Amino acid sequence: MKRLFFLLISISWIGPGTAQTAENATRAMDAFNRNFYNPKEQLYYPTTKKEGTAAIWTQAIYWDMIMNAYQRTHKPEYRQLIDAIYQGGYNKYDRYNWENKKEWFIYDDMMWWIISLARAYEITNNPIYLETSISGFDRVWRDAYDSENGGMFWSFDHKGKNACINYPTVIAAMTLYTITRKTGYLDKAKRVYRWSHDNLFSEKTGRVADHKIGNNRPGYEDYTYNQGTCIGAAVMLYLATNEKSYLDDAILAADYTRDKMCNAEGILPAEGDWNEQGVLKAIFAQYIVRLIEDAQQTQYLPWIKKNITLAWENRDKTRDITYRNYTIPCPTGDIQSYEASSAVAFMQLFFDNKHSDNQ
Repeated sequence: MKRLFFLLISISWIGPGTAQTAENATRAMDAFNRNFYNPKEQLYYPTTKKEGTAAIWTQAIYWDMIMNAYQRTHKPEYRQLIDAIYQGGYNKYDRYNWENKKEWFIYDDMMWWIISLARAYEITNNPIYLETSISGFDRVWRDAYDSENGGMFWSFDHKGKNACINYPTVIAAMTLYTITRKTGYLDKAKRVYRWSHDNLFSEKTGRVADHKIGNNRPGYEDYTYNQGTCIGAAVMLYLATNEKSYLDDAILAADYTRDKMCNAEGILPAEGDWNEQGVLKAIFAQYIVRLIEDAQQTQYLPWIKKNITLAWENRDKTRDITYRNYTIPCPTGDIQSYEASSAVAFMQLFFDNKHSDNQ
């Protein structure tokens, strides 16, 4: 019923001829792959120069985009890419050896992959994806969870606890709980969420702090991915427990993102000035859709629609590459995969109907 509800609502708010067509979503995804995917390495390049390999954690976010494209279209080429990117990571990152501290040097890099591996299992039913996700989660929990004071450490030296490990840990635990129904994951999710709520979340504004170091006050810096993972974690717990306080948190975090982090026209910030932060809005897209669709908070649809429309209108129309700053035309020179990703991610999740454009 939730899917049908969202389908009916989505048809009502997206009219014909807008950016949110399934055809444009496929066009954007294929352009991203054409410009950034390395079929030999089976991972993504950092820039259109097609040299080197994009950062380890961002590969998991690009993998999510492919999974979303496959769920949207059921095209066999996207299904093949799900397996190909897994293999690329397997080859590149020591066979997902979670104990290798050269490949994995901060906990959140691992957790993004752990989430994506669990999602890949949900889509493909390939048991190796679930096994690898579970082993990764167990390894991070063993070393990063502070059993005395609560919360997840971000770095191997345990100097700070960041939003980018704590809320994704909740999401990973809830995804594994959904798959396995093992209540231990739900318990872990609740514990980490409670610490995050008490230490990283403003109950007055919905603002998510970036980090907390020791007994210092939370370090507040506005990033869309922190707002997004807070929203995703809260929605998943709300759906599992029916406790309205979680939904209230998600709505407050979404309101803060829309009302305080965007410009006067409601356009999301242009994160990522030639750095990996260009991928942050792609993560936000992954979790704001949970609030809109799964929790049926459709009041955010016009806002997201406006961002997608502007980003697509300002793409590089020769290459169909979108840009991190939705308010200006995409530059025509060398572009990072990070800064080109977020509009593509949004378009896989928000389009004018929930049916394949090739059916």
